[in-house]
Amino acid sequence: MSTETNELTDKCKKSVEHFKKEAGRLRTGRASASILEGLMVDYYGSMVPLQSLGTVNVPEPRQIMVQVYDRAAVEAIDKAIQGANLGLNPSRDGSIVRINIPPLTEERRRDLVKQLHKMGEEAKVGIRNNRRDVLEILKKKEKAKELSTDDHRRSQEEVQKVTDKYTAEIDGVVTSKEKEMMEV
Repeated sequence: MSTETNELTDKCKKSVEHFKKEAGRLRTGRASASILEGLMVDYYGSMVPLQSLGTVNVPEPRQIMVQVYDRAAVEAIDKAIQGANLGLNPSRDGSIVRINIPPLTEERRRDLVKQLHKMGEEAKVGIRNNRRDVLEILKKKEKAKELSTDDHRRSQEEVQKVTDKYTAEIDGVVTSKEKEMMEV
C-alpha cells in the first residue's frame, strides 16, 4: 500500500468515527448518555463540557440522570440542556438533574431519519473529497515521472477500494441507526 493510500485510510477512519459520534447524538426513543455528549455549559463565565461538571448516567430506558459535582452548577446545566434544542425538559432535584425522554412521534422519527441520511451523505462526500485529493496527488506523481502508468492504475484501484469500504461502513451505521430510531 502506498503512503497516499495509508493517508486516505486514516482520513476515512476519522471521518467514520466522527460520523458515528454525530449519529450517536441523534435522539432515539431510548435514553443515551451520548445525547448530552459535547454539550457546553456556561459555568462561572466560561464554557465547560457537561461531563466535567457531573456524572451522566442512564438509570432507566427513558431517563438520563446527571449527578452534579457542584450544586451551584445545577441551574447552569439545566439552562444548557434546555438551550441545546434537543427537545428535552430537565428537572432539578438537589444536585441531580433528571431528564425524562419522551417517546418520539412518528413524524419526529421520520424527521430524525432524514437528518441521519443527510449526515451520512455529508460524511460520504467528505470521503469522496479525500479520494479526489489523493487521486490528484497520484496524477501529479505520474506526470512528474515518479510513478509508472501501471503503478498509477494500481494505486487508483487501491484508493477506490478504500473509498468503497468506508462508504459501505457509513451506510451500515445509517441502516442500523435508522432501525433503532424507527423502533417504537
